[in-house]
Amino acid sequence: MPVAIITGASKGLGRALAEALAARGWDLVLDARTEEVLKATAASVASYGTRVESRAGDVTDPGHRGELVAAAWQLGGCDLLVNNASALGAEPLVPLAELPLDGLRRALEVNVVAALGLVQEALALLRGARAGAVITVSSDAAAEAYGTWGGYGASKAALDQLAAVLGEEEPGLRVWAVDPGDMATDLYAAAVPDDDGPRHDPDEVAPAFLRLLDERPPSGRYGAPALLEARR
Repeated sequence: MPVAIITGASKGLGRALAEALAARGWDLVLDARTEEVLKATAASVASYGTRVESRAGDVTDPGHRGELVAAAWQLGGCDLLVNNASALGAEPLVPLAELPLDGLRRALEVNVVAALGLVQEALALLRGARAGAVITVSSDAAAEAYGTWGGYGASKAALDQLAAVLGEEEPGLRVWAVDPGDMATDLYAAAVPDDDGPRHDPDEVAPAFLRLLDERPPSGRYGAPALLEARR
């Protein structure tokens, strides 16, 4: 069975992707910081009959990243790496004039540095896979200027560029940066707690990621709403 590593997998989009892949028979290595929530998610995902390994920790820790890749190797390799773990930089979000620099550093460490570190750690396994792929979860804040989203958006823009260059440097892999669109997640609620407008459930967005795996378009940046619309 193919094997995927998914970071930030205990809830939200990460959990939705884990369940969607498990339903297709994928074996999984799941990461999140909160061990109890992650264990509950892993148990639920394992009910699909696939092998699921959970490793609680912080993706900014090189040792933890090594544990994730080692777990994938034990399952047989790594066919897909999903860099989904994200940090906002401030909760709730604030204008750049008020953004704590330590918060910005945290967003860059989680969203960019750790993501590249995990790619580097998993690259040998990804290159050895029959159809290796990397997905980095982006945001429309990476491409558009929204007030208070500057720090987070800057980190996601940097992640987009890393993904674009990785796609050029690793032609044997598929590297997709995916903007999932607005979703009803804890991350968004922490970012803008007063915004209770309607948003897509992550389960509704996961099929967009599955379409990439099914059709394997060229490496590049994709928007989930367009992928979902084209699938109808």
